[in-house]
Amino acid sequence: MLISQIKGADGAITVAVRNEPGETAKVVNGAESVYALAMEAADSGKSLADVIAAHGLGDTVDLDKAYAEGKFLPPITHPDAAHLHLTGTGLTHLGSAATRDSMHKKTSEAAEETLTDSMKMFKMGLENGKPKAGEKGVQPEWFYKGNGHEAAAPGAPLVSPSFALDGGEEPEMAGIYVIGKDGTPFRVGFALSNEFSDHVTERMNYLYLAHSKLRPASFGPEIRIGAAPDDIRGTSKISRDGKIIFEKPFLSGEANMSHTFANLEYHHFKYGLFRAPGDVHVHMFGTATLSFADGIKTQPGDVFEIEVADFGLPLRNPLAVAAETDVTIRQL
Repeated sequence: MLISQIKGADGAITVAVRNEPGETAKVVNGAESVYALAMEAADSGKSLADVIAAHGLGDTVDLDKAYAEGKFLPPITHPDAAHLHLTGTGLTHLGSAATRDSMHKKTSEAAEETLTDSMKMFKMGLENGKPKAGEKGVQPEWFYKGNGHEAAAPGAPLVSPSFALDGGEEPEMAGIYVIGKDGTPFRVGFALSNEFSDHVTERMNYLYLAHSKLRPASFGPEIRIGAAPDDIRGTSKISRDGKIIFEKPFLSGEANMSHTFANLEYHHFKYGLFRAPGDVHVHMFGTATLSFADGIKTQPGDVFEIEVADFGLPLRNPLAVAAETDVTIRQL
């Protein structure tokens, strides 16, 4: 099942669902938001599918028309944007079987002292990112991107700050979660995401990673409810003035990762900070495909598009750059 949110003329949210990509979506009756439905499920002990079935479905929704008219919202929002957390992990993907083999050979044969910190962490994931049942694996690289104020709706611009050195896409899968009233994390499902980053800043020094990640992100347009496929194959592309300047396949899913989703989830939610009742978490799981790695330098007006057939509509966002602002600190 795929679920999404569309803004109405009166400011209300319309929740739409469909069973498969290509099917016509229908309105979920009496649903204030995806968040409200998810919390109803979490706090009642029911599945989200059962809660949706109990509400019933109403009128049909033309999702393509809504997308073209700029009416999509992020597929989950929180009434207080400060209680939606955007976070992610890196160095989690193998990229391809060939890359996995070559990387494993390189890291296993190299002397430990010659490896960069990034390669050391990648090797740790290869060795213990997929623990056996009942065991805990190695923790991944982790970063914070912001809160709900930094969540760009599908179709809306990803706004790069004026001081940024780069604004580049990262096509990833994102896990979508709500925290129940007893502090239990519940996964709503998975969505496409663009973990927009400043790769020039990151390349300067790995200690700048935290700065490079404090950028907007977009996810959706639809959440695929339930578990993610083991092998996820999609396409990432960039268009400029109506012409494609970059197009490349990307892989995700545990078959193409050095960590399990469960291991990555555990190392995020093991912190009590991230189990505050009522909060929403959008956690991005990493990628192995970047246009920056192929020498692409993005420009304002470029359009990012990330698509995986099983996840419904593609995620599109144009690049914009914020006007320069002068920040002055005042003494109270």
